[in-house]
Amino acid sequence: MTNKTKMNTEAVTNHIVNWLKDYAQSARVNGYVIGISGGIDSAVTSTLCAMTGLPLVCVEMPIHQDPSQVSRAKEHITFLKDKFSNVTSAVADLTSTFETLKAAVPTSDDEAILNLTLANTRARLRMTTLYYYAGLHRSLVAGTGNKVEDFGVGFFTKYGDGGVDVSPIADLMKSEVRAIGEYLNVPSSIIIAKPTDGLFGDERSDEDQLGANYDELEIAMLAHEKGAKAEDFTGREREVFEIYSRLNRINQHKINPIPVCLIPIEFK
Repeated sequence: MTNKTKMNTEAVTNHIVNWLKDYAQSARVNGYVIGISGGIDSAVTSTLCAMTGLPLVCVEMPIHQDPSQVSRAKEHITFLKDKFSNVTSAVADLTSTFETLKAAVPTSDDEAILNLTLANTRARLRMTTLYYYAGLHRSLVAGTGNKVEDFGVGFFTKYGDGGVDVSPIADLMKSEVRAIGEYLNVPSSIIIAKPTDGLFGDERSDEDQLGANYDELEIAMLAHEKGAKAEDFTGREREVFEIYSRLNRINQHKINPIPVCLIPIEFK
């Protein structure tokens, strides 16, 4: 399996910036609101939003957050504010809110299910918070999902980080997002950091959860789109392809639009 050809980074960057600007103006809103996690996806997306010249509110939303994620988020916000006068920031510490909700709902003896459910709950609290800020500022919520996450393995929380108004980088592979990050001079600490969803309050990475890194999954996704089968590969390549295929299959409920039960016309 081989990776795709190199893209025109400058052209893609300018296209996304113009798309964001045109969309906001067509929607008659002031600008954008985005959650800053300390990861490459939110760093690149927020920089692209800032480049529109429209107001951008960057929101930190820690919930028992690992210190390294908090420090990278703050570093990136400082980078943005130093470079763009249209960027403001806010901190909404949701730790106590999260703990209050935990105390109000049932628990479970199944620790794995409980931890996953609580992780998704964190993402949904953050979504609600971002829309609160968006309402105050008459702005849109910018999503930070890349193509592998959103349309490959469905690695996002439905109505959490998947609950957004626009998805500027959802047609870009992770390697392409990194390339744009380097082109935009995003802090190197963010570019080299292991991707993590930051939903468990520790240092576990996306690779720890998925069983493969994004470069591997990207190659598997391209092969899958061309109709490849698991038996076409051996060793680690086959293992990753099977991981990708399984996640793509079980997460179609997130990848596809919400199904609507259509009522036959004769019943109406």
